[in-house]
Amino acid sequence: MSGGVDSSVAAALLHERGYRVLGSHMKLVHLEGVDHGCCGPIAETDAAAVAATVGFDFEVVDMNVEFERTVLADFYAEHRAGRTPNPCVRCNEHIKFRAFLDRADRLGLDHVATGHYARTWRDGAGRWVLHVLGQEQLRRALFPVGDQTKDETRAHARRLGLPVAGKADSQEVCFVPGTDHGEFLAERAPDLVREGAVVDPGGRVLGRHDGTFRFTVGQRRGLGISTGARTYVLEVDAEANRVVVGPGELLARGGLAADRVSWVAGESPGTEPFEASVRLRYLGEDVPAVVEPKGADGVRVEFRAPQRGVAPGQSVVFYRGDEVLGGGRILEATR
Repeated sequence: MSGGVDSSVAAALLHERGYRVLGSHMKLVHLEGVDHGCCGPIAETDAAAVAATVGFDFEVVDMNVEFERTVLADFYAEHRAGRTPNPCVRCNEHIKFRAFLDRADRLGLDHVATGHYARTWRDGAGRWVLHVLGQEQLRRALFPVGDQTKDETRAHARRLGLPVAGKADSQEVCFVPGTDHGEFLAERAPDLVREGAVVDPGGRVLGRHDGTFRFTVGQRRGLGISTGARTYVLEVDAEANRVVVGPGELLARGGLAADRVSWVAGESPGTEPFEASVRLRYLGEDVPAVVEPKGADGVRVEFRAPQRGVAPGQSVVFYRGDEVLGGGRILEATR
């Protein structure tokens, strides 16, 4: 329970349906000044208040060590490689459905439930279907709000009298104080702070930066330069310690290469290229594409129409209609 409305309603609905519920609030970081998202004292207080209101047991469990070893270590490493990671995906994989599921085993609990807007079902072969998670994890996962809209979830919160019914959604990375990811990284991974050049596609120096970790492909604001025209980050080259910027039309790419691919069914749909829809951003559109499996955990994707802002380090997810086939980490954009 993060203290937000989604996980609160998920827990309350399960209690209402007759499940014996243990509300668990995970402490993931020990940082001064973190008072938003799911990692601060306000979140803990709100989660506890929901449990007290509904009438189920509640605990606070410290997973700081696991979070540092998996999610944060990957967060720093990806920025060192010039990629923009998605820590929420790593948290789902390593914490919520691995370390946390292990804890459920130790406590003798049957299921782990979250407030994700996801639905699982079993295909004709009896396999569970959803991205990132394996079959054993999905077998024991419950998503009580998965078939609802956000408005319907808030309506349930009001009906149940939950104190978080009107709480705003968090838009920040939960473990970063404030909204400045750069300052967090500069403090926690100071080796990332290196002065370098901001250049145009021809290599002409337009300005300086103090670390490539402050930039992501597609970024327009906060570049620290003035060109008299709209300028975007085209490439983050951590090895050369430079950031390439230019006009938006140069962002268009024909495809991508990805690794760390996880297939929901436990294996790829085959070895031959197949048609699918792909999503490059959480709130992005589904893009028609051809997906070609490469090796044990890689793919190459060719878009049916060029796409802008394909950012290495972010996730690409493959769909067939409403079914999630799998997903992986974007390694590079391709022409």
